[in-house]
Amino acid sequence: MTSSARVSVDDGVAEIVVSNQGAKNAIDANMARELIVACDRVDADPTIGVAIIRGADGFFCSGGARDELASASVSPVSDASIAALQGIYDAFLRVGRLKVATIAAIRGGAVGAGANLALAADVRVVADDVRFMSGFVNLGVHPGGGHYALLNRTAGSQIATALGVLGETVDGPRAVELGLAYVSVPDDEVEDRARSLARLAGRDPALTRASVAILRTEAGPPAVSWDSAVAMERGVQAWSLQRKGVDGWATQKRVR
Repeated sequence: MTSSARVSVDDGVAEIVVSNQGAKNAIDANMARELIVACDRVDADPTIGVAIIRGADGFFCSGGARDELASASVSPVSDASIAALQGIYDAFLRVGRLKVATIAAIRGGAVGAGANLALAADVRVVADDVRFMSGFVNLGVHPGGGHYALLNRTAGSQIATALGVLGETVDGPRAVELGLAYVSVPDDEVEDRARSLARLAGRDPALTRASVAILRTEAGPPAVSWDSAVAMERGVQAWSLQRKGVDGWATQKRVR
C-alpha cells in the first residue's frame, strides 16, 4: 500500500491522517509530499480553523522509512541524500507553519521523525499507553529535522537531554507531566478528545487563525530557530548515517 496523507473536513475542523500500512506510518518521501499538499489545502480553505493530525490504524508515526534512511546512509552528504532528507524535514516545517491551530492526536507511539511531527503541532493529545520517544539514539544515529530545538522549545533543555541524548521513553501521563503533551486519555478516547478540543475554535475559523498568528508572534522565536536547527543537525546526522551504513539498517529492529 502506498503511503499517504489524507484530508477530511467537518464543521471547520480538518483531519490529516498519515498512513503507511505495515510500517506503523513511517514517513517516506511520498508521505512527506502529500503532507505538504494537505497543509496547503487546509491553509487555502478559510472555513477551516483547526487541523488535527493523526496516524491511521491506532499508531501515530514510527519515524522515517527505514529503506530511505538506509539509502541515505550510502552517501549521506550527496546532493540526492540531502534533498531526500530535507523533503522529510520540509513536511514537519510545513505542519508547524499551518495558519490554523493544530492538534496532534497520538496513539501507539511517536518515535524519531514521528516525534518531530507531533512536536510540530500546537497541542498534543496522547494515549495513556503511548510511547513518546526520541528514538534516534536507540538507532545509533544523530537526530535531524531540528529535533533538539523542538524538544527544547516544548519542554526545556533537561527534557530534551533526557529524551534526545539519553534515550528516555515516556508514556502519556509522564508526557503531560513534562509538558510534552496537553492531556492524556485512554487509547480509544484520543481522537474524540482531540475533536472535542477543536470543536469551538473550528466554528470561528477567522478568529482562530488571527488568534494563532498573534499567539505565535507573542511567544517569540526560540534561541535557535527551527530552520537553523535543521541545518545545524544535518552535518552530524550525515556523519552518523554514514557510520551506520546500509547493513546497520538491515539488522535494526523497528520500535514496537
